[in-house]
This record gives sequence, structure tokens and C-alpha cells, in this order.
Amino acid sequence: MNTTKFIGFALLFLSMPGARGEPSPTAINPALLYYQAFLMAQKVSQADKDYLGTIQWQGQNNAMQGQKLPERFGQIVAGYDGQFKLVREAAQQKVPCDWGADLSQGPETPLGHLAPSKAIAQTAQLRTMWDLQQGNQTGARDDLLAAFVLARNVSRDGILISALVQYAGQAIVFSTVAGNFGQFSGETLKQLVDGFDAAPAQGTVAAGIMTEKLVFLDWFANKIREWQQENPGNDTKVMETIRGYEDSERDTNLWQRILIESGGTSDGVLKLIHEVDPLYPRLAKIMTLSLPEYKDQIQKFDAEIQKSKNPLVSVAFPNSFQPAHVKEFRSQVQLAMVRAAVEYKLHGQSGLQTVMDPLGNGPFTFQRFVFEGTDRGFELKSAYAGNGAPFVMIFVEKQGPAIQVTGPHAGEAIAQ
Repeated sequence: MNTTKFIGFALLFLSMPGARGEPSPTAINPALLYYQAFLMAQKVSQADKDYLGTIQWQGQNNAMQGQKLPERFGQIVAGYDGQFKLVREAAQQKVPCDWGADLSQGPETPLGHLAPSKAIAQTAQLRTMWDLQQGNQTGARDDLLAAFVLARNVSRDGILISALVQYAGQAIVFSTVAGNFGQFSGETLKQLVDGFDAAPAQGTVAAGIMTEKLVFLDWFANKIREWQQENPGNDTKVMETIRGYEDSERDTNLWQRILIESGGTSDGVLKLIHEVDPLYPRLAKIMTLSLPEYKDQIQKFDAEIQKSKNPLVSVAFPNSFQPAHVKEFRSQVQLAMVRAAVEYKLHGQSGLQTVMDPLGNGPFTFQRFVFEGTDRGFELKSAYAGNGAPFVMIFVEKQGPAIQVTGPHAGEAIAQ
């Protein structure tokens, strides 16, 4: 490089925010930084990604194994430094995250940011394990907080699937803290909890339900009106087009039921859609209720859905909404469990008692966790059991064989 070019590059570098000790800007749309971060992952070779993917350490419920991570592992996760620099920077922005989702496209709305966002949470877990082995508490803290903020920002578009990816990303962060609990200092754990509290608000299933109405029901009604305008006086053609969008895989009699209840006309189908419309805000409100009220109201709502003669009701309200809400409940509980575990580490039993189970009537149930005759840490259990499995999290304080720390198989060994 000649002197002139070198000087020009140096001046350009020095003019960049942060190059001279200046603070980085905080008014950048975080999505812009995230999209750049997604591209940075392409610099890691597929062979290295496969190496990480085939090692048990990548499992989101995998606790400490008591064995040293090899140098190759550290070299690979270091290859994500550029990506996490951007993810960390995005977490510092003070403006809302706007993914640019065009909801007018309805079910075809592209959501290409969801998979790479979850992948970043998984990579943060791996980098955390390496950082803790190296005694780098700051690096572990910053990566986990950046991944947590990204998970929250994923749900900014208000789409239900985005909220579910958010819960998945958060669960990876929580299980990473639990599975490596003994390696974190008390100070770092307190900083993590403070960072979780300062993150953007969690996206909700209730908001996702209202967006579902916009993206599916409202979009479909608008399409029918467009088809009517494109085919004046030819309702047979309009009905043929509508049939192309029916969900016959779940209900082979769906179209016949639509024909009967609509009178075989597109205006009749629009009337059926109009009847479904008010059910969305009703369900969204139910999703905001406390657990006892929710259980009562959701049973009544489901019974009404089952009795409805409108064939579009069952299409609009599948059973998937309740499992989604269970994930939301679990996420609330896991955050509280992490907070309770940190209080226990800092202040003992008195600290543990200060954190309430958000789905119970008091603190979490606490007991020491003994695995194969060795006290490995402690277990927290919620009063609520979603889908029949209790909400449990094991906080590993002592290294040993790999175990599941969350989920229905919490406390069980992970096959090697």
C-alpha cells in the first residue's frame, strides 16, 4: 500500500465513531446491524459449522461436562467475533427495531431473519462456554445479553411465529446461565439479570394473535374483494380461486362445508370471514389474563370454537395457540427462576424467598440436585405444569457428566 493510500485509510478510520474514543451511535435501526451480522456468519466455513453442530456442547440443555474444550473449538467460535461485535452494537441502540416486514403480503411475508436470529443465540451459548473456560466473564456476559436483546427484538414485528422464536432464543440464554451457573461470578450474574430487565419488552402471544388476523383473515378478505373486481359477473371463477387457498390437508371436508355455509358465493364467504373477525380480540384478551382466569376462559372459548358451524372458525383458531401460550408462560417462569437463582447465590435462602413464582402463590420450590450420588447444584420448580410437564430448571454448580437442565427430561443424563 502506498503512503497516500495508507494516510487516506488512516484518516477514514479515525473519522469513524469509536475510533478516537468517541461513543458509538445509538440511533441506528438495530435490524440494519443484525442483517449485517447475519452476513458475517458466512465467513465461518461449513466444515467448522459442522464441527460445532456435531458436538454435544451445542445442545441448549447441555450442562457442564467437566472436560476442557479443545483449542479448535476456541478458534472456531473466535471466527464469530465480527458478527458478535455487530450484535452487541445493535443491543446498545435506543431506537425501536424495525425488520421492514411488509405485512400486506399476508402469508407470503418474508421472515428471513428468524432462523439466523436463533442461530446467534446458539452460537452465544458456545462462545459463553469458551469464555468461561478462559475466565472471560465480561465476554460471556456481553454475548449472552446481546443474544437476549436480539431475541426480544425478533418479536418487534408482532407476528406470532416471531414471538415463538423469541421464546426459543431466550430459553437458550436461560439454559446457558443455568447449565454453567457455577462458573459465573456473583457480580456477572447480577449484571446479567440487570441486563435482562433493561432489554426491550417481551413480545406476547396476544399481540401475535392480532397480527394473525391482519396477515391471514384481513388479507384473505381483501384478496376476495380483488378477485371479485377482476371477475365482475363471474362468481364461479372467484370461488374457484378461493378454493385454491383452502386448507384441505387438515380437513378434507372443508370446501364442502364452506360451500354449504356460504351458499356457494364469494359474498357468502366474506360473510363467514366477518363472523370470525370478533373472535381474534376476544382470544387476545384471554391471553393476557392471569393463570386461573386464563384456564377458565380458554376452556369456554375452545368449547365455543368446537360448536361453531362456521368452517373458517376452526381454520382461524387451531390448537396451536394454546401451546404458544404455554411457551410464553414458560419464558416468564424461566426469567424469574434465573432471578431467584442469582438472589440465592448472592444472599442465600433469604434472597431466594424474595422472588415469587409468577404462576404460583409464593416462591419456587427449592431442592438440592444430586446426580449419581454427587451434589451438582440445585433445582427450582414452578407450581405450574404446562402440557403436563412441570416447569423445572436445574442450576449446575459443580462440573460433571452432561445433563438436561430444563424441559420434561431435566436432571437426566445426555447420551454421549
